[in-house]
Amino acid sequence: MRTLEQIDVVGRTVFVRVDFNVPLDENLHITDDARIRAALPTLKYLLERDCALVLASHLGRPKGVDASCSLQPAADRLTELTGWRVKLARSVVGDEVQAIAEGLAPGEILMLENVRFEEGETKNDPQLAAAYAELADVYVDDAFGVAHRAHASNVGIVDQIEVSAAGLLLQREVETINGILSDPPRPMVAIVGGAKVTDKIGVIDTFLELADAVLIGGAMAFPFFAAQGHEIGNSLCSQDDIEPARRVLADAEASSTRLMLPVDLVVGRDFSAATEIKVVDGVDVPEGWMGLDIGPRSSAAYAEQIAAAGSVCWNGPMGAFEMEPFSAGTRAVAEAVASCPGTSVVGGGDSAAALAQFGLEDRVTHLSTGGGATLELIEGATLPAVEALK
Repeated sequence: MRTLEQIDVVGRTVFVRVDFNVPLDENLHITDDARIRAALPTLKYLLERDCALVLASHLGRPKGVDASCSLQPAADRLTELTGWRVKLARSVVGDEVQAIAEGLAPGEILMLENVRFEEGETKNDPQLAAAYAELADVYVDDAFGVAHRAHASNVGIVDQIEVSAAGLLLQREVETINGILSDPPRPMVAIVGGAKVTDKIGVIDTFLELADAVLIGGAMAFPFFAAQGHEIGNSLCSQDDIEPARRVLADAEASSTRLMLPVDLVVGRDFSAATEIKVVDGVDVPEGWMGLDIGPRSSAAYAEQIAAAGSVCWNGPMGAFEMEPFSAGTRAVAEAVASCPGTSVVGGGDSAAALAQFGLEDRVTHLSTGGGATLELIEGATLPAVEALK
């Protein structure tokens, strides 16, 4: 993978694919700017070398032009964070955008509108990729969050432009995650939570071969309990997840890796912060109740494993942490990961949101900006955007 250090960018116009797909509230205000802040080192690197920048990103999943998915909030936030003047184009490509890009002076920044306003973006349309390439001399990809997608702005453009490389964020993401997978400090503890076993079966398989212990939490635990014959009440559990969970249990029996499941649960009548709750000492969920968090004994056991780890990789919460009555398990794991003396790598998505909620995002070794890209890299899949830069 080509890196910034391997190319000459001084005084050139650079097309930078960033990932400013940030969450917005009902008033279109950014609720978490972590992805914008993560891009700053690359942008500063380029500006310090007298580059003019054309920034491209997506936001949400618009079907054509959609004002609620405009990148204006991201442009405004980038200006607030840095003091840089960021001009947002009224469209993605076209004569007006081309004219602005050609007139950029060193240090000036043009942000294109949401690239997914163009139908050809997600289809990796070569004509759209060529239009992107016309806007700059150099291409830099710093959008790890979409590295598992082959789109026009992160794969197609590489074939249309003479010079291309990975940005500092993309480089760090790939090197850090590959590093902990290839030679993790021991013991290695993997924490896998979330909702569906089938979504993360490849990740669990990888960790059963690589880790010393795999800790399972969140709704993902219930297919395992169902496969063991436990009652799961109204807990979230897809029938499609039970057989894969049964296979993982069998694989774990034949593996030297310790697979740990919760030993107690916090359950509620409904998926609501105001619902009646109780702690179940065991994992059989009473009829009419649903499991919404791991219990205190499970939290303590998981924290003990994490505290002794040489490296930790965490992806997925332990329960419905966004609701205070069911946040204790995820908080305990987050605090243990943050306090772990070893290397700590945390996947994006809900795990990142949990760290932010508990004010711990600055206390881990590496907090990934990717969700699906992180999972696919752990599974051993090839990331199209990374391959394009080789």
